[in-house]
Amino acid sequence: MNTIHKAQLLQKRKWRIRKKVAGTAARPRLSVKFSGKHIYAQAINDDNATTVVFLSSLDPELRPQNLKANLAGAKVLGTAFALKAKTAGLNQVVFDRNGRPYHGKVKIFAEASRAGGLVF
Repeated sequence: MNTIHKAQLLQKRKWRIRKKVAGTAARPRLSVKFSGKHIYAQAINDDNATTVVFLSSLDPELRPQNLKANLAGAKVLGTAFALKAKTAGLNQVVFDRNGRPYHGKVKIFAEASRAGGLVF
């Protein structure tokens, strides 16, 4: 019997999303990743294959807050990422949920980033 593992299904969802979502210099792709313990977010220019802005819960400025990969951590990191992106000159991004459903932590992160001033 053929079984498809969760990791394979996640990769298929990522490919399906990435066919439609691409970042440019004007509107980089905001990719968010939740691991078991930490949150990683980066704005990516897919034309040049470069990362414009990167922030994670392991950042030295956020490390003392002891952020977890939960709703509260997603909210704090979303606002901090929006602030860092604004200082780097980014106003508009394209949101890449990285294969995850748009609810819970992903939705809170996106709403916090919007509240911080990012447009997507």
